[in-house]
Amino acid sequence: MSENELGAFLRARREAVTPTEAGLPTGPRRRTPGLRRSEVAALAGISVEYLTRLEQGRDRHPSAQVLGALADALRLRVEERVHLRRLEKESGKDPCCPAAVAPAASVRPTVRAILDSMEPTPAVLLNRLADVLACTTGYRRIAEPLGILDGARPNLARYVFTDERARAAHPEWDRLADDLVGHLKTDSMLDDSHVRGFLDELTVDAGAPFADRLTGAPVLPRRSGVQRMIHPDAGPLRLEYETLALPDADPQRLIVYVPADSATAAALDRLNGRRPGGLHVVNG
Repeated sequence: MSENELGAFLRARREAVTPTEAGLPTGPRRRTPGLRRSEVAALAGISVEYLTRLEQGRDRHPSAQVLGALADALRLRVEERVHLRRLEKESGKDPCCPAAVAPAASVRPTVRAILDSMEPTPAVLLNRLADVLACTTGYRRIAEPLGILDGARPNLARYVFTDERARAAHPEWDRLADDLVGHLKTDSMLDDSHVRGFLDELTVDAGAPFADRLTGAPVLPRRSGVQRMIHPDAGPLRLEYETLALPDADPQRLIVYVPADSATAAALDRLNGRRPGGLHVVNG
């Protein structure tokens, strides 16, 4: 990860906002994408010099008022504003951020009971390293033939970046890879030694497809959407997913999948040995 995550995030967002979105005239052809620093500075009511220092990491302690003004100027969504505040806290070594504990390898009984109650809905519980801590039988029947659960301690990120079966199983592999790196970078503290060690491992094991995403512009992961798969037993699948963050000092996330169309619903019913109609299509 970059040592200047706050500055990199501000610059990435500045380059992603068009003049039209910001209510500015397009003007002549621009040499850089998105907004100029001068335009963002004017919208936020700060100097160009100060914005430059923030983007370059020469100043990492903007006030809450400046952060709020920049968030407005850059048209940040709620989750992006939360991420911006987190980056400022951690770049300033705020004392509210304690040393990171080791990633969980166990599951709370209540969480396991929730998973049991969801059967046969596909659902998987991950820790902040993307280790698979638990899953429903419905998820296992999808994941095992793809190789996701191979090994003593399955890890979704390691599978996606180092197992050649992942690219064949996920037609939108690039999107999945982007989201996994986004989670690794945003679901933990910047000085998390456990995450840093894991990132170093994958940088070596996976090479450029992982390393380029890790050092690229910060991108927040999608926490809901549609995931496509090519399954050796069930055929093409389209699954709607939602990512639920569990309240705990050690971040965990529960990903729940439901059929996005009737063909996927029927395929999952066959995979689970259920009568047709056992799993319901979203908005079906």
